[in-house]
Amino acid sequence: MSRQFTAHVRVTLKPGVVDPQGRAVLGALQALGFAGVADVRVGKWIAVTLTAESEDAARGAVDAMCRRLLANPVLEDYRFELTAGAGERP
Repeated sequence: MSRQFTAHVRVTLKPGVVDPQGRAVLGALQALGFAGVADVRVGKWIAVTLTAESEDAARGAVDAMCRRLLANPVLEDYRFELTAGAGERP
């Protein structure tokens, strides 16, 4: 019997990869007076709701989604949390 799962995926640039968006946010924060901010890295948060036969099958599907589309394996790392049922975290 199929069950519904929700995966919360975080995609971040690998260490050492230049982050122009992060640099722009850093500059803006410093210009706004947040002088204590030393670095900013920008990433993506993706919520995926899917149906699968088991938790293992859902994990395999989400991992494949990340490797094939949601993250660029050359430049980005990803991790995800999987929960039974649907719904987004605030």
